[in-house]
Amino acid sequence: MRRVVVATAAVTMAVSLAACGSAKESGNSKDKDDNKKKTGPLTIGLLLPEDQTARYEAMDHPLIEKEIKAGCADCKIVYANAKSDTSVQQQQVDSMITKKVDVIILDSVDSKAISSSVKKADEAGIPVVAYDRLAEGPVSAYTSFDNETVGKVQGEALLKALGSKAKSGKVVMLNGWEADPNAALFKKGALSVLEGKVDIAKKYDIDRWLADEANKAMTGAINSLGKDKIIGVYSANDTMAGGAIAALKAGGVDPLPPVTGQDAELAGVQRVLAGTQYMSVYKPYGQEAAAAAKMALALGHGEKVPAEATADSPTKKGIPATLIPPVSMTKDNINDTVIKDGLYKASDVCTAKYKAACDELGIK
Repeated sequence: MRRVVVATAAVTMAVSLAACGSAKESGNSKDKDDNKKKTGPLTIGLLLPEDQTARYEAMDHPLIEKEIKAGCADCKIVYANAKSDTSVQQQQVDSMITKKVDVIILDSVDSKAISSSVKKADEAGIPVVAYDRLAEGPVSAYTSFDNETVGKVQGEALLKALGSKAKSGKVVMLNGWEADPNAALFKKGALSVLEGKVDIAKKYDIDRWLADEANKAMTGAINSLGKDKIIGVYSANDTMAGGAIAALKAGGVDPLPPVTGQDAELAGVQRVLAGTQYMSVYKPYGQEAAAAAKMALALGHGEKVPAEATADSPTKKGIPATLIPPVSMTKDNINDTVIKDGLYKASDVCTAKYKAACDELGIK
């Protein structure tokens, strides 16, 4: 199935998917590059955006390196993390250009601000694979999850958790950082499910996805709405969910309302086990990493990019893309998702504090 993704403004980015034939390989954006076949090992730059969200260092970094090595044992990987600093990431791209890497895998801190750096790389003949977040500028390929569907999955899970109580109180919405184009897609997907079915009394866009900022927002919501009025919390990811849950506990909200999340971070999985967080969105990072590695190796060797979709950013149309479907993870399917797929070992999840819950669910 070939799908087309359309992205509008950086903050209000939208996705539309349209079936239009069978999947096939999409070409490099530069025809002149098609004739530049490079044999032998490549040097691949890998730039990740931050280390506040556990997934990047714990999962994305090692998985991408593993997939690159599986496809090219002698390839060299040059890695850097921007630690949420846009200017640092711009400098890191400059460094990759100076080092004359063959291709860059880029997960942008700020998709708009990085566009000039992507252009520099393109002018230097270095293709850029946009990873997880669709950077603006002349990127050559893109892989991520179906991000609007992520929001829908979260919204549907929250509605299921609320059941007949969906309109009995207030819902607080903790959305992601506006500089991340995925945040707008998560929000759009969630609102498409929740609007009209729950009373969303407070909405916050959380700076840099930080737990402390989510904690402050949730504390403000409790003080404004009252601790007995909040029946549910939409949190766009697990890091923010952790901050929100801490605020709910500190604010005397009892019982805790259902709280959503995303990324299946270890702490998030354990909160789901304990029942303090209702769900997380499990994203098979291995599949995303494998797609990025295949794209990078193909581009580095001057070959066609394998892709099942195309993506449109505000600055470029028809970018070869691979979008991976997300999975709703609750306590009932932890065993069949993050454990079965090897994201975590049972021993990672089932520490002493969570042993009883694991035993009850047959996780061992």
